[in-house]
Amino acid sequence: MEQKTPLYEKHIEAKGKMVPFAGYLLPVQYPAGTIAEHMAVRKTAGLFDVSHMGDFFLKGPDALSNLQRLLTNQFAAMQDGQVRYSPMCNDMGGILDDLLVYRLAQDAYLLVVNAANQKEDRKWIATRLKG
Repeated sequence: MEQKTPLYEKHIEAKGKMVPFAGYLLPVQYPAGTIAEHMAVRKTAGLFDVSHMGDFFLKGPDALSNLQRLLTNQFAAMQDGQVRYSPMCNDMGGILDDLLVYRLAQDAYLLVVNAANQKEDRKWIATRLKG
């Protein structure tokens, strides 16, 4: 049975078409349609319910060096509160997943990974951490 995100009732109120995805019931479309949604995002802003996604914390003196080694983007110049998108590649350069990295403090980062890959991502990251 699929789980419901904390925003499930809001999606229902907005008449979202709910479908199962990665163990959750999530909206794939709203009555205005995908073209209207696309144009709204292009012209103003869009929101996405990430409460079903995986979240990992990297903390401590080696958090930044681990990020620099594990992901393809650069994180050293980030300030507290900033977020950066990055692919996570395997040892051959193929993409395993894409994720968001939030800098919470100088030695604390939140990684938000895709729901469907979170178990594999956690294992891949955990086996490569140093320090």
